[in-house]
Formats: sequence, structure tokens, C-alpha cells
Amino acid sequence: MSVASVRVVSMFLLAAVSFFLAASARSQEIRVTLLGTGNPPPVMDRFGPSILVEAGNKKFLFDTGRGAIQRMTQIKVGWETINGVFFTHLHSDHVVGFPDAWLTGWLVSRRNRPLEVWGPPGTENMVSHLRQAFEFDIRFRMSDDKAPAEGALVSAHEIGAGVAYEQDGVRVTAIKVDHAPVEPAYGYRIDYAGRSVVLSGDTRISDNLIRAAEGVDLLVHEVASPESFQRAGIPAERMKTIVGHHVTPEQAGEVFEKAKPRLALYSHIVLPTATADDLVPGTRKNYRGPLEVGEDLMVIEVGHEVVVRRPSHTAQ
Repeated sequence: MSVASVRVVSMFLLAAVSFFLAASARSQEIRVTLLGTGNPPPVMDRFGPSILVEAGNKKFLFDTGRGAIQRMTQIKVGWETINGVFFTHLHSDHVVGFPDAWLTGWLVSRRNRPLEVWGPPGTENMVSHLRQAFEFDIRFRMSDDKAPAEGALVSAHEIGAGVAYEQDGVRVTAIKVDHAPVEPAYGYRIDYAGRSVVLSGDTRISDNLIRAAEGVDLLVHEVASPESFQRAGIPAERMKTIVGHHVTPEQAGEVFEKAKPRLALYSHIVLPTATADDLVPGTRKNYRGPLEVGEDLMVIEVGHEVVVRRPSHTAQ
């Protein structure tokens, strides 16, 4: 074999090894995609709260706010590949996209298995009434479109605080948080291959959440900006009530400083018109660590490093 041939073979082997090492590294990551970072106001750049978490061979949605299925389409994740949905609580902005993800995911992608759902008490009641509401459509699709009957089913699991799911190395733990008067409301911790992600859900400062998030790779936390309410002309009393169910940037900074995640990130931004200038300075009063303000379609790869990939553009 000539020297040139040896060089070609060596380069090929090196490329193959690099490819497989990279693939192996990716298989040990948790990949988090912010599908929607907003709240009830219907704006185009921040859809309703929804987060896609991919770990190992599992894909889960955490909440299904307005536009979740459209965002999944943008990132080319097949609706039928979702292994299940976890609800933090049952406020409308967190669940209004569920019928779309459930029924469109069944009809268009021909999902042929029940959709698994986990959530607080009340989840089974909500799901059963949704099935009643769409009974006519479901019967029609099965008879006329020959959509698989199993795919129209929803298997709902009402959970308490603690481990809610554990399979194939992926563990999802529900964390009781403080979103009173909503009771209970959950955050979630996802563990896989030594990596960890905590999603706060809607909450005030929560000691349970802080304990669960200590030293995690990624802490995704909600936030409410008083400045955004003032700009919108919302009366002070109404603002006080709404902000009182969430955390301000200053309070979030306290949480981050105690938990010390490798990366702290804001999502479920209240109001969705709030900017980084509204959120970051207040946070920095109490926390100097790594911080990102989330946006729709942002991807966070949690592996040996925590890598943030901002979308090149967000469809309007």
C-alpha cells in the first residue's frame, strides 16, 4: 500500500472514530427545546408554555401551551415520536395546546398507541371531558379516515410529589412547588446518564425546588417582570396579584444563587413582552452566575458542557 493510500485510510479511520465518539457523546446528553416561552397573551414570538425534553430514546413534552405542535413541526420532531406529556398544573395557558397535540398527532401522523399523560389531581377529569368534547370527531376519523383507534386514547396518570417515571435510564421526578391557590402544582427534575435538568413550572420561591435543583446542569425557571406590566398599563392592583403568584427577577436571583446550577435560564416569561433589560439587571442583584433569557425554539444541549443554541429565526 502506498504512503498516499495509508494517509487516506488513516484519515477515514480518524473521521469514523470522531463521528462515533460524537454520536456517543450526544447519546449521553439531555436536549431541551423551548417550544413556547410565553403565557396567556397571544403573541407571535412567545407561544404558550411548552418544553420538549429528549433524553436517551425518550421524548417528553412538559406542558402543551398554545402552538406547541406548530413549534414541533418547525424543528421537525414527529408528533408520533412523543412518549408522553407531563403537566405542571392545569391552568389553561399550560394545557390549551393539548387537544391539538393529541388529536392532530393521532390523525396526521397515525399514532397507533395511547398517549401517556402525567399530571396533578384533576388531570384524569380534564382528559375524560376532552374525549367527550371531541367524541364526534374521533368517531368520524376512525370510521372515515381509518385512523387507528388506539391512537385516540389517552392514558392519564395522576401523580404526587416523587418519582413519576423511570425507564431506560430516564427518571422524571415531580417537585411540589408553591403556586397557591393552585394546589398542587409541580416542577419536574429529569435525570439521565449523570445529567440533570429542573423545570420550575409556575411557582413563587420554593424551598422544595431549590433543594431539587442544587447543583443541576440546567435550571429553567419562570419569571414575572413588573416593568412589563407597567408598560402595558395594567392597574397596579392587578399587577400585584399576578406577580404575587410568580417570582420577580430579584427573587429568581435568590433561587439561582442558592441552587447554583451550571446554567440558569428563564422561560414562561410574564408578560411575554418583557425583555432581557427587564429581567437581567434585577437578577444580577443576587446572582452572578451563568444566565440566559429563553426564547422560542432555543435549544440547550446538556452534556459535558451546557451549550445554548439560539434559533436563527423565529417564524412570525
